[in-house]
Amino acid sequence: MTASISLTAEDGFEFTGQLAEPEGKPVAGLVVLQEIFGVTGHIQQVTERFAEAGYLAVAPSLFDRAQPGIVLDYADVTKGRDIMMSLDIEQCVLDMGAAADAVRTAGKVGVIGYCWGGAMADLAAGRVEIDAAVSYYGGRIASWLDIKPQCPVMYHFGETDPLIPADVVEQIRGGRPDGELFVYPEAGHGFNCDERPDFHPTSAALALRRTKEFFAQHLHG
Repeated sequence: MTASISLTAEDGFEFTGQLAEPEGKPVAGLVVLQEIFGVTGHIQQVTERFAEAGYLAVAPSLFDRAQPGIVLDYADVTKGRDIMMSLDIEQCVLDMGAAADAVRTAGKVGVIGYCWGGAMADLAAGRVEIDAAVSYYGGRIASWLDIKPQCPVMYHFGETDPLIPADVVEQIRGGRPDGELFVYPEAGHGFNCDERPDFHPTSAALALRRTKEFFAQHLHG
């Protein structure tokens, strides 16, 4: 189970996060970044599963600066996008930094994110002190390809994703030549989320296996 904690960004802003602790000594710290729907039950479950794998994991509520505690239905895409667009990216960087600091006692720190959070995971790799990042279907990465990652990053995209066409994926691939980028032929947008119609279990399982191997390589020890 996750537990609510208080986080404080460098500018003094206080916001919440969901923390999941592993049994025994953590292998590393991990920040789990939300989709545009807030820290949903699914994001909390993802955080718990990584804790079960040994990580001290936290999911920060990155929408708290706009609407504290808000969690949206998956049908509320427009509202989620509006909140996301209202956020100050520099403040988001501060909030991700606070979340990373909250789990740094575990050792090295990784970041993983989904959809908007997937793009923010890439941004964190360039702007936050972390050791590795994994991005799931983060199309907005194309907006800041000039901000180069300072740590290893892995990228997952769905080939049938209508929100991130192939030319955008290739643009990201070209702008992130050092990254490990995978495209899943039968997967659409949100293919990792088992609460969404686009859930594709085969692709999700393969992406998770690759992600765990990647984090084991860069975060453990």
